[in-house]
Amino acid sequence: MTDQTLPPPTSPAVAALRDHALAYPEATEHFPWGERAIKVRGKVFVFLSEHGGGLHLSAKLPQSHEAALLLPFAAPTGYGLGRSGWVSARFEGDESPPVELLCAWIDESYRAIAPRKVVAALAEGTGSTPTKKPRAKPRT
Repeated sequence: MTDQTLPPPTSPAVAALRDHALAYPEATEHFPWGERAIKVRGKVFVFLSEHGGGLHLSAKLPQSHEAALLLPFAAPTGYGLGRSGWVSARFEGDESPPVELLCAWIDESYRAIAPRKVVAALAEGTGSTPTKKPRAKPRT
């Protein structure tokens, strides 16, 4: 697996979701398999990619995965991740993704993946939204 760099997002929705995910404490961006993976302490909490103007996002939803799977754009994530509560959302280029809902998915996923101490510090500092911090440089 190589960790290559991708160009910045072209879609405003992808850019907003990426910025939201990277605002969490200790969040870093990586590029395995030609897509964005946002990690906390080396563990992925969201996969995010653009293809042909469309958006694809995968997140771990331990509490809301059953409700999320009722949505027409959602499906269990492949590679066996769906059995662990991972849900994928796919939107074509002409569709308008529900960015607020997807930000909530990113929040749930971050809280499920991040170490307890990091989540506790997040809760003490800002409540339910991430803290702003300088963006880490991508690993190359």
